[in-house]
Amino acid sequence: VHLVESGGGLVQPGGSLRLSCAASGSIFSISTMGWSRQAPGKQRELVAEVTSGGTTNYAGSVKGRFTISRDNAKNTVHLQMNSLKPEDTAIYYCNTVASTSPITGVRTYWGQGTQVTVSS
Repeated sequence: VHLVESGGGLVQPGGSLRLSCAASGSIFSISTMGWSRQAPGKQRELVAEVTSGGTTNYAGSVKGRFTISRDNAKNTVHLQMNSLKPEDTAIYYCNTVASTSPITGVRTYWGQGTQVTVSS
């Protein structure tokens, strides 16, 4: 399973960015898709995730500002980020819990990451 992220960049405080992630490869099923981030000197943290049924979960620091969505038919997940703050600066990683066949177990796959910088 290969994940490719896009949409990162530099934005001023208060601005918006939309991240996208597409999963491809030998995919049998995908359950949860989500985004995590890692700022310099900090541990990676969950930002948002969404189940195949559409149930979402957000970190407290982004609730009300970020919205996660997914397209099950296209195996894509998006993160709309509004009212961005300098503390949102980090590398954002897409991840998915998926299986590649009906007999293998699920595992978590990660993208290569995309940089988001919020600065004036």
